[in-house]
Amino acid sequence: LSESPLCEICSDVKRDRTLLCVVEQPRDLLAIEQSGQYRGLYHVLLGRIAPLDNVGPDQLTLDKLVQRVANGAFKEVILATNATVEGQATAHYLVEATKHLPIQMTRIAQGVPQGGELEYVDGGTLNLALQSRKEI
Repeated sequence: LSESPLCEICSDVKRDRTLLCVVEQPRDLLAIEQSGQYRGLYHVLLGRIAPLDNVGPDQLTLDKLVQRVANGAFKEVILATNATVEGQATAHYLVEATKHLPIQMTRIAQGVPQGGELEYVDGGTLNLALQSRKEI
């Protein structure tokens, strides 16, 4: 996404350098940026752990991420991998790989989409929505 060593986002001094959002692909980064709600830095994995597709941790930028978190001054790492089996496995791998570090790991919320009707939402999504409910 950049011809220079640092992309526009990482070189922006107005960004919160204590927040790191982990995404699978550059398109995921763009989607989060379009929301206008996140002002931290990103780490793009360039995929997800998918054993059936012969994609393991060594083929992603997971080692670079662990080094970056260990050497950085991040207060929170937000896991924004997709809500698929592979995305969940990748998030779990990252939690395990960084559990020795004094860092807060969070996961983006999952559940019923905005404007969605419950009768059309699958049981797994409803289950996640019920588990992830918050006080209002």
